[in-house]
Amino acid sequence: MGISRDSRHKRSATGAKRAFYRKKRAFEKGRQPANTRIGPKRIHLVRTRGGNTKYRALRLDSGNFSWPSEGISRKTRVIVVVYHPSNNELVRTNTLTKSAIVQIDAAPFRQWYEAHYGQPLGRRRQKQAETTEEKKSKSVEKKQAARFAASGKVEPALEKQFEAGRLYAIVSSRPGQSGRVDGYILEGEELAFYLRAIRK
Repeated sequence: MGISRDSRHKRSATGAKRAFYRKKRAFEKGRQPANTRIGPKRIHLVRTRGGNTKYRALRLDSGNFSWPSEGISRKTRVIVVVYHPSNNELVRTNTLTKSAIVQIDAAPFRQWYEAHYGQPLGRRRQKQAETTEEKKSKSVEKKQAARFAASGKVEPALEKQFEAGRLYAIVSSRPGQSGRVDGYILEGEELAFYLRAIRK
């Protein structure tokens, strides 16, 4: 039969059946959902109207995620889908779609933070004895201390996630259309909102 996106098959507002005056057209075509899962990268190319291309991601395991308050982005691994506003089935099957809440690997962001501010982040659980001080010049230490004083504070909820090594992030790209799973780390009120939703 084929998936169709026309509205001629629908009844009118009054409930009357409409006259069926033509066959299906290619420009009314709908396709199977991508149902992008977490796994080794697998992307299919789909030819679309006008000879354009869509990148239908069937499996993805990493993407570019940004840290909005710090203004940086890093490529990192997607670990698991933890919440989806539309359907719990998408959480159970680890399906990646836009606006899915996922857990990502915190390591690339921790490395950047420690290099930028010269302060440890989320390392309370690790023994202090393990940390070996690398030598820095006084000017570098001074610069890092100034940066940290100006904008280096991380909110407690986010620091707790760094301790666990997993950050909550939201997917802002459309993996089934663009073939990428990109997004941003949740912070502030938005993080609090989704944490409440996950607990429910």
